[in-house]
Amino acid sequence: MTIRLFLYIGIGGMIGTLARYSTSITFSEINGFPYATLVVNLIGCFLLSFILNYDKIKQRLSPEIRIALGTGVIGSFTTFSTFALETIELWNNNMLLALAYALLSVGGGLAFCYIGYKLANRGQRLDTV
Repeated sequence: MTIRLFLYIGIGGMIGTLARYSTSITFSEINGFPYATLVVNLIGCFLLSFILNYDKIKQRLSPEIRIALGTGVIGSFTTFSTFALETIELWNNNMLLALAYALLSVGGGLAFCYIGYKLANRGQRLDTV
């Protein structure tokens, strides 16, 4: 990889991060539902799949720019889009593997989140003793 590619990805990451933050300001939680996260994940899923699969885009953009858009912009905007695209690609080749990946990703993500939540709360309780 070239230094230029890293620069493109970094600039893309900055753009994606700012877009995500702007979205979180625009969409507030209502009754505890994370609309901002839902919006960025759905938009990210669409954009990543569209950019990486639309032939005219693939022909017009250099591989470096496509990587900067996918990894930099969309990757920093959301990582759920990558998960969704990978699941669809697996589904096209092996439905059982796709289901296993989806269940492990979602279930594992929830489990790790729960473990982190519990450990953080346990640590806070120990700090007050």
